[in-house]
Amino acid sequence: MNENITPYQSQTSTKKEQVADMFNNISGTYDFLNHFMSLGIDMLWRKKAIRALQSVRPRIMLDVATGTGDFAFEAIKILQPEQIIGVDISEGMLDVARKKIRKRNLQHIFSVELGDSEGLHFKDDYFDAITVAFGVRNYENLEKGLADMHRVLKPGGKMVILEFSKPRAFPIKQGYNFYFKYITPLLGKLFSKDQRAYEYLPESVAAFPDGEDFIRLMDRVGFKETRDIRLTFGISAIYTGIK
Repeated sequence: MNENITPYQSQTSTKKEQVADMFNNISGTYDFLNHFMSLGIDMLWRKKAIRALQSVRPRIMLDVATGTGDFAFEAIKILQPEQIIGVDISEGMLDVARKKIRKRNLQHIFSVELGDSEGLHFKDDYFDAITVAFGVRNYENLEKGLADMHRVLKPGGKMVILEFSKPRAFPIKQGYNFYFKYITPLLGKLFSKDQRAYEYLPESVAAFPDGEDFIRLMDRVGFKETRDIRLTFGISAIYTGIK
């Protein structure tokens, strides 16, 4: 992972700080643009990723980089856990999540807190399952973040990561690259107050070690039975691993 790929190319703040600022800036339009730019396919990806945990039947879950909470809400609907804790470095995104939690009256199941995905403040072997949706490519130290999620997962517990990937087949690859490079920033400029956030998106995806490279990182920190499941011609992927 190229740690030099940052939202704002600032010389005075870390990637982690820039990512937090970026999501604070776009939190108000994040859900709308996610669904709009993906034509709603992102919701289908989330459902499929969460169903990868059905065999585990998790009771206590951690949703890392929870953002506005959509992945956790899907987990509640499909898996019916007793508790989900969401962690994110953006207070702006968490404010949106808290409003959605109150609106759905799910305070007894789902809680969110400000936290560092690479330094989780939970005890070892605590969670039955861990989820991350579109978050790991923003880590400052990807291997450290994976290792810390492995630490707080119970033996036999399962991690599911949903992340953008890079299509490799013609003409999907060419169309995808054009859309991400030119259309995404344009839509970001139209609907968000932070155009740079949507220029950073394709840059971060291009720099992310997807596929076998990411699986090797999961293996290195101790995950077993690791899998890479391609979605929608390789536009995104589900990665799973067992502790």
